[in-house]
Amino acid sequence: MAIPEHFLAELRSRVGLVDLVGRRVKLTRRGREHTGLCPFHNEKTPSFTVNEDKGFYHCFGCSAHGGAIDFVIATEGLSFPEAVERLAAEVGMEVPRSVPRDPEAEERRKNLYDVMQIAAEWFEGQLAGMAGEGARQYIEGRGLTAATVQRFHLGYAPDRRDLMKQTLLTRGLEESQLVEAGLLIAPEDGGESYDRFRNRLMFPITDARERVVAFGGRALGEQRAKYLNSPETPIFHKGDLLYNLANARKPARDGDTLVVVEGYMDVIALDQAGLPFAVAPLGTALTENQMTNLWRLVAEPALCFDGDAAGQRAAHRAAERALPLLQPGHSLKFIALPAGEDPDSLVRGKGTAAFADLLAGAVPLSETLWRMRVQGKNLETPEQRAGLRKDLRALVREITDGTVRAYYGEHFKERLDSAFAPARSNGSGVGVRPAHRGKPGWRRGPLYSPPIPAHRGLGRGRDVDTQPRERLLIAALLNHPDLIHEVFEDLGQLHLSSPVLDNIRTVIIEKATSGVPLDLEGLSDNFHSGALANASIELVAELTGPGTAKLEPFARPDATLAEAVKGWTTLFGFHRLEDLRREAKEAEADYFRDLEQVVDDKGSEMTSKKFARLISLQKDLELAEIKFSREDLL
Repeated sequence: MAIPEHFLAELRSRVGLVDLVGRRVKLTRRGREHTGLCPFHNEKTPSFTVNEDKGFYHCFGCSAHGGAIDFVIATEGLSFPEAVERLAAEVGMEVPRSVPRDPEAEERRKNLYDVMQIAAEWFEGQLAGMAGEGARQYIEGRGLTAATVQRFHLGYAPDRRDLMKQTLLTRGLEESQLVEAGLLIAPEDGGESYDRFRNRLMFPITDARERVVAFGGRALGEQRAKYLNSPETPIFHKGDLLYNLANARKPARDGDTLVVVEGYMDVIALDQAGLPFAVAPLGTALTENQMTNLWRLVAEPALCFDGDAAGQRAAHRAAERALPLLQPGHSLKFIALPAGEDPDSLVRGKGTAAFADLLAGAVPLSETLWRMRVQGKNLETPEQRAGLRKDLRALVREITDGTVRAYYGEHFKERLDSAFAPARSNGSGVGVRPAHRGKPGWRRGPLYSPPIPAHRGLGRGRDVDTQPRERLLIAALLNHPDLIHEVFEDLGQLHLSSPVLDNIRTVIIEKATSGVPLDLEGLSDNFHSGALANASIELVAELTGPGTAKLEPFARPDATLAEAVKGWTTLFGFHRLEDLRREAKEAEADYFRDLEQVVDDKGSEMTSKKFARLISLQKDLELAEIKFSREDLL
């Protein structure tokens, strides 16, 4: 349900952003701001700022930006409603709903949480008592310690038809509550209800707030289903939750590692082995909602399925289901277990290091998809290869994000070319297709695309290089003080070759984050003393004085803000594209320079790394050019 905007505004005003961020980041006050080391990427010098007055944080290193709710979502992996509820509880506010609520239904939901907690405690008591002797022997046989049993609140459901029912009824609970909670089964023919779980080891399932909402039960005798889970209830939707997510959240975020396994015992075994970042789906294939929950915690969770045919089928289903959900920077990895092994048996038989090694060698999603399409297939004829290309194209079309889709298309194109094109050796020991520069066989890629002509909206048809781009970008900011709020994140990533212009850029950023309006007359007071300051003052006067007549229209004071934003972002995109071209050419020259000097294994390894960097820059450049062309810049 939607949360009213007025409530969100009031919540933001009550939450102390500095106090909230200060729980995770050591902040130092600097004027009206606080600075510290960014919690979202590793850095040695502070580039992370918190502005309490404006209610936002910003990192000039990784461009992380947002307010209190965004910070909780990013650091704790909560959904938006969950983050709002947590902050509201801290400041004593109750989250309203924009649609009418059924008070009776809300009260029943609250009661169900109590019912499930009482049941969990009863199951725990049964495990510790006389009835749980057989279950305890099973637990010991699986190598679980008493501390692990207590940590996961394991329990036991006795082999009695209605023992739990009769016990909980005597404690004041109602039969209808127990049925609604999924603890009892009410026959359709109107017969007596009975306990759903009997003679089973019980695993409590919790939600994001660590409330028991369901159970999983592992059969300890001859029963039709080895594992039995609670049915869907008003407080439990199995496609939305993951077993152990509440416990794994902090270790996963701290170590940037999250592993999805198949079963409850796998999760518990890994936790006991010192790997507390494992979760499991609840008896179903991994759903879209569960994948989204994973990505809230880490960018690339690893999926680990059993090393049998069923496990491989589950991995393939997850890989294909993830495609429409992919976003830049978010993907999946896959751990291949030895045949006949599961995580539980692996760590018990070969130790923690064995699983850690497999995790370190997890296969990217792109490689998993490739293997799915080529393993076991005959690809000797042109028709068979054409079929493979068609299959891969169909996979790529499933990706909804344009940037990711473009990268995947290029990736599979390269794999196909590499697999089926005639190989050429360069004699260097480096596994690359090109020989030496200028020799036949070197395919000049996107590094050699023709120069981009001027955009029709810039310079009235003239080449933008006739007016230095860097001066135009800074001039537009000086002549349009409100522009900085529209392009703030791009400005933090703007690379300027001129020390004077970069000095002006730094001062503009400092003024913007301090909450003080950009004042051209007082701007000179902010420059540091010395020759650079004097040059900066002179250049500001030139770009905001009579010289504005020579500027492009979007950078002049008489342009509208919308015109300034459009012109600035267009020119910034061109500027970034030129940076990529320069970096790619430098990387290419560096690679070929090393290629001619390879004399030993060390040199060969370094050359391979430089080639990898070259290919990476090539891909970035090609995607940037595609984006530029889509924005009608060609």
